[in-house]
Amino acid sequence: MGRFGERMADFGYAAGWNVVRRLPVPLAKAGFGLAADFAAWRKGAGVRQLRRNLARVVPQADETELDELTRQAVRSYARYWHEAFRLPTMDADGIRARVDATISGVENLDAALTEGNGAVVALPHSGNWDVPGIWAVGRYGPFTTVVERLKPESLFQRFVAYRESLGFEILSADGGTGSFRLLLQRLRENRVVCLIADRDLSGSGVPVSFFGEKTSMPAGPARLAASTGAALLPVGSWFTEDGWGIRIHPRIRVAHRTEVPAATQALADVFAGDIAAHPADWHMMQKLWAADFEEATFSAEEAA
Repeated sequence: MGRFGERMADFGYAAGWNVVRRLPVPLAKAGFGLAADFAAWRKGAGVRQLRRNLARVVPQADETELDELTRQAVRSYARYWHEAFRLPTMDADGIRARVDATISGVENLDAALTEGNGAVVALPHSGNWDVPGIWAVGRYGPFTTVVERLKPESLFQRFVAYRESLGFEILSADGGTGSFRLLLQRLRENRVVCLIADRDLSGSGVPVSFFGEKTSMPAGPARLAASTGAALLPVGSWFTEDGWGIRIHPRIRVAHRTEVPAATQALADVFAGDIAAHPADWHMMQKLWAADFEEATFSAEEAA
């Protein structure tokens, strides 16, 4: 994305946070739904990649079924942004009450913090991953998370301000060893660290099998758990008709750095189970599997 594109993205998100929250909910919801349907019909690069990703999740789907699943997935992604633009002005206590009515596995996180070594909560890009955060802040206090450093800087700062307004402590993914040390410190303070963990942004992740194909996922969640004794807890998140489904899975044991690859594979397996159960709510519009990257490289070499 060039500088003009970056500035337009910044302008668009700024408008979203300033305008959407002021619109009547039915009007905004209808608008996001129409925009999603148009995007699915237009079949841009992100939508085409989403369709390819979903074909791995639901390999038995025929072309018509896959088209409809992709449309529903784009609508789900639009719902995420509709909610994101409204969350800072929504009633946090009301959100927590709705989550309390449907969340499962809370005892797994409670037990982890009772042990006193903190908890590493790992999620995929599914549902609205900010909502479990709002719930966790109300129950356990502020937690720490890491976010991708977006461009331009003003856009990155908008996202930092947005999530800080929800009670999250934000670190930048490009913070290197400084960010990792602070995460270690938070876990030693018996706090919660929350990480989105289904996409390897660093290029140095752990090789895993995911829906039967090779990819890599971040080593950070398992490394943090191995280094501190913190519990590694996968969390599933998806949308319901009028709220959110959240499941905190049992702990994945990782006692030593040599166990990081196995723990990361176990994390991928849990993610796969939740994504297969709610495929339309997995918002993966980027290349993920090694085969797609290799194909893109081969096509570029052919063109050259």
